[in-house]
Amino acid sequence: MSKRIKWNEWVQQTVFVGPGLIAFILIVLAPFVMGFYYTFTEWNGMDLGNAKWVGMKNITKIFTDDERFWNAFWFTTKFTAAAVVVTNVAAFLLSLLLTRNLKSRNFLRTVFFLPNVIGGLLLGYIWYFIFVRGFRAIGEATDIGFFNLQWLGTPNTAFWGIVIVFVWQTAGYMMIIYIAAMISVPKDLIEAARIDGAGAWQLLRSVTVPLIMPAITICLFLTTSNSFKMFDLNLSLTAGGPGNATESIALNVYREGLVNNRYGLGTAKAMIFFFGVALITVTQVWITKKKEVEA
Repeated sequence: MSKRIKWNEWVQQTVFVGPGLIAFILIVLAPFVMGFYYTFTEWNGMDLGNAKWVGMKNITKIFTDDERFWNAFWFTTKFTAAAVVVTNVAAFLLSLLLTRNLKSRNFLRTVFFLPNVIGGLLLGYIWYFIFVRGFRAIGEATDIGFFNLQWLGTPNTAFWGIVIVFVWQTAGYMMIIYIAAMISVPKDLIEAARIDGAGAWQLLRSVTVPLIMPAITICLFLTTSNSFKMFDLNLSLTAGGPGNATESIALNVYREGLVNNRYGLGTAKAMIFFFGVALITVTQVWITKKKEVEA
């Protein structure tokens, strides 16, 4: 009887887990293993039989003779630092505002979340029109210097232009996570702190923030990984320009493999990118998890 029960459990687990496991192997695991192999080959991406094993040649080339890749890495690092800070600060402030007793808070939550629903390429082209045509029209009408800037025409303004669009798209999603965490903070702890004489800043610093650290961990992880992987906004807003000043690592990898047809070198860059992002995000999660407390 026990063998029959175990067999039935195995069949049930196979039915429920099997399709997802097969999809994961075919869509994620198999391409990753193949990509790891092609990292050490010279391949044009057209014929599997023409993949020539070159060992560490691609890795050596990247580290010794690929200034453009490291410029893209530096841009991506700066972008990630700015985007993570601004996005989480904006999302946190919005969540503080929209957990108060405002009559329109549900409507405002929806409004701030909506940009996250729009696809990155479409969003990028919309903001391209705003930066190039909309801001110029406002600047000509009002003569305000902010709107007369060449937002996508210089390296500094293009950098902040991408940051603005990324924050506008992402902050609403992070806001929802922060709101869910703030709502779950025990009210009795807040009341006890108020009875002890804690002010608004002390409540925020000593009660709210420590108790929502799991949400902060999640939001930092999501914004960090999404910032490093940013591709669609980069492609649609600046295409890496002016020159290659705003080219992200993802866009650099895409061009190396799909535009220049150097799939081996492009895959090597992608693997370095993967392990770099993994190291940074794991470190971030480890640090913030240590700061979490239980209510």
